[in-house]
Amino acid sequence: METSKTWSVAASLRGFYDDNYNTAPSHASNTNIPPVKGSFGAEISPQFALNFPGDQTFVGVSYIYTLRYYEARANNNTDHNHQLDAKLDHRFSESYRVLFSDSFAYSQEPEILESNGNITTPIRTSSDGLRNQVNLKLTGQMTELLGFEAGYQNIWYNYFQGASDLFKEFPVTGGIGSRAALLNRIEHLFDIKGTWQVQEHLLGFAGYKYGIVDYTSKDPVDFPALDPGSIRDNVSHYFYLGASRSFSSQLTGSIQAGAQYTHFEHISNNSWTPYVDMSGTYSYLPGSSVQLGFRHTRNATDVLGNPGAITGDQETSTVYASINHRVTSQLTASLVGQYQMSQFNGGTFDGKVDNFLFASLNLSYRLNQNWALEASYYFDRLDSDLGDRSFTRDRYYVGVRANY
Repeated sequence: METSKTWSVAASLRGFYDDNYNTAPSHASNTNIPPVKGSFGAEISPQFALNFPGDQTFVGVSYIYTLRYYEARANNNTDHNHQLDAKLDHRFSESYRVLFSDSFAYSQEPEILESNGNITTPIRTSSDGLRNQVNLKLTGQMTELLGFEAGYQNIWYNYFQGASDLFKEFPVTGGIGSRAALLNRIEHLFDIKGTWQVQEHLLGFAGYKYGIVDYTSKDPVDFPALDPGSIRDNVSHYFYLGASRSFSSQLTGSIQAGAQYTHFEHISNNSWTPYVDMSGTYSYLPGSSVQLGFRHTRNATDVLGNPGAITGDQETSTVYASINHRVTSQLTASLVGQYQMSQFNGGTFDGKVDNFLFASLNLSYRLNQNWALEASYYFDRLDSDLGDRSFTRDRYYVGVRANY
């Protein structure tokens, strides 16, 4: 969506084929798990954006609605997805600035509900989920060399689930928890760091983060103990050093690295782990760029384990990359991918690993200023040490988009 004008609207109409809309394993030992099924379908997605730029303040809001129809799904053959984003950027002066953003999503797809970090539940849910993420950051430059950044992030997750989804959502031994019981939560993250302008294009910093994961469901997640979701409540302390640098007008990069200590309120799973977050961007031609990143941190998981031996969370290493390339003045190609290796911490599945890869290839051919033809391919692959969890999913899309 364009930000150079006050308003813009767009819509796409695409046909598709999804070869595993249940994200089901090809050979499931549990007969209650839905089988692998494919379906043709159609998708329509209108969008709009409003932008209000000012001398010191920018306000923007955008909304995307997606209706997806699956012809082969006997029951509930339509998915409704909503994405609403708002942004505020205000400069009090040349030295002080505040940024606020809010991102709301209603979807069934993990890559949409968890679009800004690690995927905690790679298996698609047949019921709906909600996610709202708020980011607030204040930056200040106290002297020519010294400054600070203070930030707060709040993420709320709420999953809905019927009894018919139970075994699909929780195909592991010893649990009765639904996805809502396992993953409904509020995450808080406070971040404060001091900055030092080492050189004109080199910024160093040291910081501390404090994270809170508060599980909100009162439903039981295990049997016979009948513990609620809050059994996995935890807090984390992050200590890190880092730097960001502009190597040229085309190449930029940043890194922060340190340690994370996580303390669980009700289970014995406290530990120190590495913490790393690094990324770089290279704009090699007009309209063409490459982004590459890596992060290592801890995150929630949809796997619980047995009563008395509960898995607290995951330790995840993630590599992500994107390439946007303008092939010609009319044809643009983009490739986006993320691979994550997640090791379960504590409990029955301590040390077991999920390997999850998702990628997309998109081609857009612009017919004129307002119309374009599109073709896309999406790939998801989960290889898990846990039974009845691994799956492969391919999706193919072709259609047309209009922008005004």
